[in-house]
Amino acid sequence: MIRIPSHIKELKPYVAGKTIAEVVKEYKPERISKLASNENRLGCSPKANEAALESLGAIMNYPDPACLDLRAKIADKIGVKPENVIAGSGSEGVMQLIIKTFFEPDEHAITASATFIGFVVLINSRGVGLRQVPMTDDYRFDLEAIADAISPKTKMVYLANPNNPTGTYFTKAEFERFMKRVPDDVLVIMDEAYYEFAAGLDDYPNSVEYGFDNVITLRTFSKAYGLAGYRIGYGVAHPDIISTLMKVKLPFEPGLPAQHAAIGALDDDNFLYLTEVMVEKGRNRLYRFLDEHGVTYVKSASNSVMTVFDTEEEAVHFTDEMLKKGVILRRLPAFGLPNCVRITVGLDEEMEHFEQAFEELFSKA
Repeated sequence: MIRIPSHIKELKPYVAGKTIAEVVKEYKPERISKLASNENRLGCSPKANEAALESLGAIMNYPDPACLDLRAKIADKIGVKPENVIAGSGSEGVMQLIIKTFFEPDEHAITASATFIGFVVLINSRGVGLRQVPMTDDYRFDLEAIADAISPKTKMVYLANPNNPTGTYFTKAEFERFMKRVPDDVLVIMDEAYYEFAAGLDDYPNSVEYGFDNVITLRTFSKAYGLAGYRIGYGVAHPDIISTLMKVKLPFEPGLPAQHAAIGALDDDNFLYLTEVMVEKGRNRLYRFLDEHGVTYVKSASNSVMTVFDTEEEAVHFTDEMLKKGVILRRLPAFGLPNCVRITVGLDEEMEHFEQAFEELFSKA
């Protein structure tokens, strides 16, 4: 019998939200609104799909292992050089690569207590230490407490801004104070998967613009660009960090259609604008509805809103009953928030479905 390392045997895997097919099979609702996974409910740019389809004529060939065209396109878009950019299978793919590459024995990572569970799973799969610092009372990263927790054994700090699943963000002033306290040999991962939804805020820190040598910024095409099914994202960092990661990454990742879809998506500013408008409009609609019905929630800078119930039992009842009505929501016990439920902002008809299902549920209460 093959011996399984203890840190793998004890690992709790990432569990995604229910798929549409699973809900249809189990409950057979009249309609489905998938508001659980922070996908772009508007879809994706036609230019992205066109570019991916055109690439299929060369699908018998391996993709460019260095992603030169895509890295050049990203670099031009965000104002850096191609050698500052690495592409991967989603920003989580780049995160996995970072964790695989940089840790030495006895080093550890630090993050918050209620942040993206994917980072926690990846760290635990690596078998290194992890310290999770409690969030503030308003569900924000406590950067001062995280800085206090840094020790000589700290290799990495993970920050998500805006944070998933809370939707909160920390400001330019907070980030700048934090970075003054971080040693040069500690790598800071700035996960900006929801960057496009927060970039217009006056006090939101675009970490790429700072040019810190020990920061790697992660962004994705899965959210605002609507390419979750293609699995493509990127990292931005000092060339030395990028060249080190390039030694370790799988040589033909991401795949050919994904690379081309991402390039097409970057050519469609209008689709991105329509997405941002949809999210802002839907988020404000959701705020008004929740206010009218006395539901506690956290103001968000992303494309989802986190609701807060008094007990875990209430959160379980709410998500289960909404699921039976075809509204898929994400309960958050894996994120350390058992009494909270995340609602993705959807299209008008999806938000209407959410509201109708909610009122039917609570009219019976």
